[in-house]
Order: sequence, then C-alpha cells, then structure tokens
Amino acid sequence: MASRVDTELDELLALGDRIVKMAQSGGATVAECLLRSGAELSARVRLGKPELVEEAAHRSAGLRVMKGKQVATTSTSDLTEGGIQRFVSDALELVELAQEDPFAGPADEALLDPATAADLDLFDPKGSGVDAAQAIATAKIGEQAARDYDARISNSEGATFSRTAGGAALVLSSGFQAAYKGSYQSLSVVPIAEDDGGKKRRGYHWTARRTLRKLGAKPVATCEVPVVFDPDAARSILGMLAGCIMGSSIWRKSSYLVGREGTEVASSLVTIVDDPLIKRAPGSRPYDGEGLRSQRNVVVEKGVLRTYLCDSYSARKLKRKSTGNAARGGSAGVSCSTTNFILEPGTDTNEAIVKGTKRGLYVTEMMGFGFNAVTGDFSRGASGFWIEDGAIAFPVSEVTISLNVDELYKRIDAVGSDLDLRTATAAPTIRVGRMTVAGAG
Repeated sequence: MASRVDTELDELLALGDRIVKMAQSGGATVAECLLRSGAELSARVRLGKPELVEEAAHRSAGLRVMKGKQVATTSTSDLTEGGIQRFVSDALELVELAQEDPFAGPADEALLDPATAADLDLFDPKGSGVDAAQAIATAKIGEQAARDYDARISNSEGATFSRTAGGAALVLSSGFQAAYKGSYQSLSVVPIAEDDGGKKRRGYHWTARRTLRKLGAKPVATCEVPVVFDPDAARSILGMLAGCIMGSSIWRKSSYLVGREGTEVASSLVTIVDDPLIKRAPGSRPYDGEGLRSQRNVVVEKGVLRTYLCDSYSARKLKRKSTGNAARGGSAGVSCSTTNFILEPGTDTNEAIVKGTKRGLYVTEMMGFGFNAVTGDFSRGASGFWIEDGAIAFPVSEVTISLNVDELYKRIDAVGSDLDLRTATAAPTIRVGRMTVAGAG
C-alpha cells in the first residue's frame, strides 16, 4: 500500500501535468512546473516553559513558460480550480510582455532521464510522527541538559525542536516527470554563561561547552600569526568561495576567479567537491532544478580550479555544458546553486593542528560580511581562543582577521580529519599559515 507521502507525490505530478498542458494549450512553447507540499512543526521552550508552538502545512506551484526566446515565471499557493486558471493565464500574459533573451531555453532533453535518478534515502517517516507534546518535551530535555552541565550557565535564550517533511515534483513539457520526498529534524539550545564581571556570553555550537569556554574573553594585540578555523568557521570561509565559482558570477565577471580554470587557486592540500549524491546528506537531490541527473563535480583538485558550476543558462553564456547545478525557486525561476559543497578532509586531527601551532588564533565564530567577491578582499570580526605553545590559552573576542581570499586559500597548510555533514556546505578544521589579526593595538 502506498504511503500518504507517496500518494501526495502522485497528486502533485498529476496536477503538474495538467498545468503544463494548460500552458501549452495557451501558446507556450515550453512549460515547466514545480510543485511542493510539506508540513512543519516548531516548538520553543525557555527556562523549562513552552513559549511557542507553530504547525503548518503548505502546497504551492511555480510555473516557468517560454514563447520562443521570451521567458516568464509565476507562482501560487491557491490550487483551487479558479486559482490554477488565474495562475496559468498570468504566466501567459507575462511572457507576452517579456523581452527576448538569446540564451533562454530549457535544458538539453537528451540529458533528462528520471529513471536513472539515485535513491538517496532523504525521507524518514519517524520524524513526521513527532507531535507538539513530544517536540516540547524534547526541547525541555535539551535545554535542561545544557543548564545542568555547569553552574556558570546562569540563563538560557531557549531551546527549539523543529521538524519538516514534504515532497517536490517537477513536470516539464519535454515529457520529464519526477518527484522525491525529504525530511529534516533539528534541536538547538542557546545557553548563557556569565563572567565574573557580569558580562554575559552566549554560545552556538553542538555542545554547551562552547559557551563556557568563552568566559573571560579579551582582545589581543595586532599581529600576524597562523589562524586555525574550526569546522564551523571554515564552513563560512568555504561558503564565500561557493558564490565565486558559480557560472552566473563568471559570465557577469563578478568573481575574482574569472579566467582561472586550470590554475592554482589554493594550497595543494585543498580539494573541494560539489556532491549531490551523498545518501542522507542535507544538500542531496536525485536531479537538479532543470531535471538533469545529479553528478559529483570536482571544483578544486589539489589546489587547481577544475570547473565552474553551471545551470543550462550560464553554460550557454560560457559556451559549455551544464554541470547539473540548477536550482529552481518557488516561482520556478532557475539559477545556479551548490548542493553538498565540501572541502574534503585531510588526515590531521583538530587537536594535532592546534598542537602544531606554536602561537596563533583559533577562530570559532565570525561576524559581519566583509568580503568583496570581485577582488577577493576579506576582513571580518572574529572570536575564539588564543593558542600559545600548541595549547588553548584563553578566549579571545573583539578582533578582526583579514587577508585576500586568493592568498588565504593558498596559505592553507593543514586540513583536519573532522568533517561533519550536518550542513550542506561543510569543511573540516583548516589552518592558514599567516593572517593579520587586528586587536587592541
């Protein structure tokens, strides 16, 4: 017997097929419909008492139509018969007003084959069974565990348990039809600890220990030293690169990596991949937003830039093939996107990297958005810990770290083994051999 979610996917596919045919009957030469459905629950507690419970379900459709080289997109959450009629007629009206784009067009039909899509095990039916009472109870347990860990944890900004599950269906006028389902659950707690001087410290990490270690944080004098980025901070560094290797950034010439394929852009220790085929990973998907089969792309191989990530549009602009990196938003518009964007792990443990650093900064958090993608210039506020003689000496706050990202990647001299795929953009601990740390003077 088909599950409720499978039945929902069948209904979405049938509706998408009807919408595409309506658009074609109205004069569209290409019609592409994305439909989504899902249900979410979020429960927040603070100091053991429930503060908020939100539960909602949604269904929506997005439509991209083309008439020759004219393109228009629209979306709706009104899936009544009247709503669908208006939705399709709006798209057909908009496409008549659109300017022609010589690079417009659907993905190559020869590359569309839903039958070969991988089963990535992205849906856990148990998550959907968590009700509001269980969500509140789980959040209470998480918050209490943090508060009980140490007497210096004096307060809490609360704990939140969330779950989401749903499906997505893609129907194209070329005949492609496919759907898949996914689910996600999370528990977060924000404990607050207090310094001797009364200054409060809030922490974000996977354990309460991160908050406690920040007590007594202070700035350091301006210097040029090695900087170790823990996995969370390294993920932020990797995320900056993600925007710079998009085909859309390359043809717009809004990236410092324009014209750099086949050249050294990082240390030989650095290999970066975009891999949508990892089972149960948060960025995995069986096909991209245009229906192209998902594929693993090696972006940087031992320091050498191997490829940009493209959807069909940016690929045409750059006179190459799509890498299967199209993403489709709620209105069915298409853009480039990463999936599981990963800096591959090395062999050193986090502890070994710290121990091998005589004097430097260990960064756990960065603030601000000081990055220029065109020039590569980078400067952000940071906090973490000072390393002295290969050991954590004291917590550090109110410093700024800076270095051009092109040089930053080339100065990476250690890559950790502690990769964790809890996030779609993920990196292990890395060490940059030398950076400017601006502090108290």
